[in-house]
Amino acid sequence: MITHHPDTQTFDVTVEGHLCYLRYDKQGNILALTSTQVPAAVGGRGIAADLVKTALDYAGNHQLKIRPVCSYVVTYLKRHPEYQALVANI
Repeated sequence: MITHHPDTQTFDVTVEGHLCYLRYDKQGNILALTSTQVPAAVGGRGIAADLVKTALDYAGNHQLKIRPVCSYVVTYLKRHPEYQALVANI
């Protein structure tokens, strides 16, 4: 289960003892999604996609916009155009 930690600005989940996370930087009403990390030992299971989806759903549910900094987030957005409305026009 993915957990949101506003104090450290992360969404994370531990899989088979490996910490996987998405880090963000909140700037006003914009979440800059800066880094997605999934150790190779548990890679290829869709964990990064689940982390990004959770962060995007959180932003949408809280009337926040996002700024995709992380290359994985950029790729995810290309594959899931339904989230394009969340991207901040900066």
